[in-house]
Amino acid sequence: MRFSIQVLTLVLSFSATALGAPVSKRALTEQAYNDFQVSGGVAGDALAEVNANFPIDVNDLANVSANDLDIISSAAQISEQAEVATGGFNDALEGVTGDAKTVLQAGKIKNKVLKLQTDVLRLQIQAAQGKTGLDAQISQQEKKLATNVAIDEEAAGQASSAIDFAGSD
Repeated sequence: MRFSIQVLTLVLSFSATALGAPVSKRALTEQAYNDFQVSGGVAGDALAEVNANFPIDVNDLANVSANDLDIISSAAQISEQAEVATGGFNDALEGVTGDAKTVLQAGKIKNKVLKLQTDVLRLQIQAAQGKTGLDAQISQQEKKLATNVAIDEEAAGQASSAIDFAGSD
């Protein structure tokens, strides 16, 4: 009996260690906006969708590769363009009313979460890697992110719409 308890304790200890360890680190790959965007589907879980598309170990930002940082930076810029540039969400929302507008607006909010989360990640990585003077900018972007995450969560379960937008990260 004593041996069984010790073996069980050891097995559970290894299991807990394995479950708590980060999944193998993988490099991000460049993708077209339409492949990494999170605007379609339903509202309510945009931040988790973004984090799934950009799986960065936030406990080890100092060691994020230059390639991954470039991809995250590009994703932030492209999702900003997807909001405000010609053919983006702002254009798509012009003249749209009713349910179609509500669904498109939910997609725009999810895109804002994408834009802000990738920008916050970019700033946090840069700070962790030694760039100074970013605290105010990080705080400002985190506030905007929290606001848009709350809007997305309030609309949980509501349909959201993506747009077809050119660009890659």
